[in-house]
Amino acid sequence: MRTSARTVRPVIKSGEPQPPPDFLRALESIGTRRVRPEVSLREVTAPSRIAPYALALTGEVAEGTASGEAHANGRFIVLHDPAGQESWHGTFRVVTLVRATLDPELATDPLLGEVAWSWLQEALEHAGVDALAEGGTVTRVMSESFGALAGQANGVDLEIRASWTPTSTDLGPHLDAWSTLLCTAAGLPPLPDGVTPLRSRRNTVGP
Repeated sequence: MRTSARTVRPVIKSGEPQPPPDFLRALESIGTRRVRPEVSLREVTAPSRIAPYALALTGEVAEGTASGEAHANGRFIVLHDPAGQESWHGTFRVVTLVRATLDPELATDPLLGEVAWSWLQEALEHAGVDALAEGGTVTRVMSESFGALAGQANGVDLEIRASWTPTSTDLGPHLDAWSTLLCTAAGLPPLPDGVTPLRSRRNTVGP
């Protein structure tokens, strides 16, 4: 993603003052970050009840599909409360969601949840993210078709929800980690170390 912090439109709770410097620095670190060209990002309306300041992005990986349907999609949300919240152990909270459809043979794998959670752990580690109070869930749903739909292939829908507290206002690496998780769930191979993804129009924030 390559854009200016001025192009993002964070949600500010009614009655709150203009964003504090820490939140503006966080926006800038996100707005100047690049992600893999397979990831298409878009800014959406952020939740307004949880924290005074918030930013939300959606992303999807649809490269290589003839139909243009996404292999994986999700959401990246940044919450900021200058007063802090006890459960956060800090003033920022990153809340993420990733959804993907996997091969049916993975449905019965008893370790699927652990494997999916390890994708997040590895993405955070690779991005150099230092996080506190990390938590989340992994959910899988197996779909089977019957009757008139019996010819359709079965599928497994995977959903990874996770949140954590950053230890600084540099949230660019956190966006990196989430986008890496999105690509992993979509089945894309990891980029070799030292390889920088080329910028594309699809991975910028905007309508």
